[in-house]
Amino acid sequence: MASLIERYNKVHDLLNHSRRLDGLAPLLLRLYLAPVLMQAGYNKLMHFEDTAAWFGNPDWGLGLPMPELMAALAAGTEFFGGILLLVGLAVRWISIPLMVTMVVAAVTVHLENGWLAIADTSSWLANERVMESAERLARAKDILREHGHYDWLTGRGSVVILNNGIEFAATYFIMLLSLFFTGAGRYFSIDYWLARRYRGEV
Repeated sequence: MASLIERYNKVHDLLNHSRRLDGLAPLLLRLYLAPVLMQAGYNKLMHFEDTAAWFGNPDWGLGLPMPELMAALAAGTEFFGGILLLVGLAVRWISIPLMVTMVVAAVTVHLENGWLAIADTSSWLANERVMESAERLARAKDILREHGHYDWLTGRGSVVILNNGIEFAATYFIMLLSLFFTGAGRYFSIDYWLARRYRGEV
């Protein structure tokens, strides 16, 4: 038993050497999230009137109160939050409003569509909406084969139906939650060097 514990400790000590590079994981999370969020915020800012109208309209939009303010907060949080993630500044702080944005998006836009972002009838997560999309997809492919350049259109991938479920919003929320707890990471962030210089943290 003692020998087994000793071997375990040696392996564990070996794994602990990898902690010197533990800044890579949050760096990669930040580099993945930053362009996604910046693009989403940029699109909202460039089409601000349309975004505000969609936020406020109860018939074909989200029916949110104060739509101009809500649209500005969402767009600004995503765009400028993405920039902060990119450079690694105030990462734990900006993760909070970004997580709120993901929750609001998931609940108001995506929740009624289920989990899947792309309709996949073979998935165990497929709901009735996804299963119903199979007929629409088959019909769309028939139309393309008859009237379009189907081989050219599918030359870079399959034709799919966007289900618009909570999959992406939930994934981004989890990534942001991880950054909230870990921070921006060592070496590759402004937060790290500020903490080292002014707070004495290593």
